[in-house]
Amino acid sequence: MYKYNIFAPKGRGHFIERLGELYLTIGRYLDQERAEGRQLRFAKIFLSDAQNQYKDLTESALFAEILTHVPTSIIEQPPLDGSKISILLKTSTEEMPFLFHSIRLSEEETRGANSYIQTMLIFNKYLEKMKELGLTLKEHCVRTWIYVADIDVNYEGMVRARNDIFRNQGLTPETHFIASTGIGGFSQTRSESVAIDFLTYPKIKESDKKYLQALDHLNPTHEYGVSFERGTRLQTTQGHTFFISGTASIDKHGKALYVGDIHHQTGRLLENISALLHDGGATMRDVQYFYVYLRDPSDRDEVEALLQKAYPDIPHVLLQGKVCRPEWLVEMECVACKNN
Repeated sequence: MYKYNIFAPKGRGHFIERLGELYLTIGRYLDQERAEGRQLRFAKIFLSDAQNQYKDLTESALFAEILTHVPTSIIEQPPLDGSKISILLKTSTEEMPFLFHSIRLSEEETRGANSYIQTMLIFNKYLEKMKELGLTLKEHCVRTWIYVADIDVNYEGMVRARNDIFRNQGLTPETHFIASTGIGGFSQTRSESVAIDFLTYPKIKESDKKYLQALDHLNPTHEYGVSFERGTRLQTTQGHTFFISGTASIDKHGKALYVGDIHHQTGRLLENISALLHDGGATMRDVQYFYVYLRDPSDRDEVEALLQKAYPDIPHVLLQGKVCRPEWLVEMECVACKNN
């Protein structure tokens, strides 16, 4: 049994004080989870200012005693509730069936390297790890998160590099791509323009995957030159897990809908997510959490109100993360689960 939850400090003191509050809150939560047979398996940490917060975070009791023992991603995408830090935790009754690689480059590696070169460097690091394990990108990688600093400038280089890597690894429109979110975000390395997280299932077979489509709502991504799946359904020992990629307000031709209208863009992208889940036999009731990325932080209250009205029981976090097209004001992704 899986369980996801999102935590943010309620206090508004110094960052270190907020880390202390989370240490106590998360510690109590994990005690309750262990009493029900679930263990912490994964953490994703969203910071408002990685340059100033990363050292304090990694030296904190929260990180050293709790988070460092599981795969963890750290990214600068400011939480829009004013908390400075939000954390998604996954707990489960089963041993971890997946591998998670959060690959970041050093200052030396990024020096003089544009977003194309940095993307190639990161993918090649991942491919080396897969080769050591006897795994492949094509069969065993099921999800990526690609964070692009200054996305309006650097997104094109990342896309070209990913296309080249995928072509070299045998991923084409005739085979499949990988569910993914490409979104604005920063790492703790000041000069890094691209950072990537990879989710890998070592025991998965191609026959365990279904690539989700909703062609009456969204077109295939390769039609506008990018290479990712809209969503992937994965058969696991516990049932089906659905990885829905970053989804925006577009129609079946890839055209942006409701330009300038955050209310209707949010409604349309939720409709698109619902259609993708339906293709795999799931509904919005199966969603475990939403990540919500807003280009303009001032849209936060309206989107929050919409989510609280439509899906009050689904954990979510609203983040400042520029979407790859300027006309997209909001993008969402989610995970859904259906047990056997």
